[in-house]
Amino acid sequence: METSLHRELKLLYAGPAAQTEVRCGRYRVDAVVGDELIEIQHGHLAAIGRKVSELLADYEVRIVKPIVREKMIFKRRRRGGPVASRRRSPKRGRLIDLFDEMVRFTKVFPHPRLSIEALLVDVEEYRHPGHGRRRWRHANDFQVADQLLVRAGDSRVLRTPADLVRLLECELPARFDTAVLAEVLNEPRDVAQKIAYCLRETGGVRKVGKRRNALVYEVVDAGNGRAPQAA
Repeated sequence: METSLHRELKLLYAGPAAQTEVRCGRYRVDAVVGDELIEIQHGHLAAIGRKVSELLADYEVRIVKPIVREKMIFKRRRRGGPVASRRRSPKRGRLIDLFDEMVRFTKVFPHPRLSIEALLVDVEEYRHPGHGRRRWRHANDFQVADQLLVRAGDSRVLRTPADLVRLLECELPARFDTAVLAEVLNEPRDVAQKIAYCLRETGGVRKVGKRRNALVYEVVDAGNGRAPQAA
């Protein structure tokens, strides 16, 4: 079922005159603005990988990927009942969180007809007790009934491997391994490994050697790196 967040973002990006829920071949897309198809993807990017790959053969596609920066959680004691409690989630999303999604999307991005817009959003989330389709059930399980858009914040549009490198918002050393990358970004090593994988697979960095057991990378010059190939 479409959430309020998805519907509100679709209308925000489509505008009042645009077409929404449009059939393109065997797929339905959220909106068409001019010659561009717009997909609002709150779920994992990998879930629309095949769809986007096929649409790119004939269309310009923009994926809007909302990243929840701040969430206020409202709980009900029963479905449709009054709100019983509210609290602010301690988790805060950042634009760099997009790399969590890109790990399984490197076969699609980059592409000359594709752009990905990472958008920070503040939301209200409404929950009620329930188990959903989970196999293992617990007494304190809950289901998300809806999410509402409170505010759309900063965004970053990615079209090239260099855009993905710039998403890090730091100056990388001439050569680095994931230990150095983790230190520069002030992130855990496993996060740096995930980022390095995304950058390597999309052509933002290249492997230039090894330091003990760690791969060493350098940033690919934007003018000389791997160019995206059209389908």
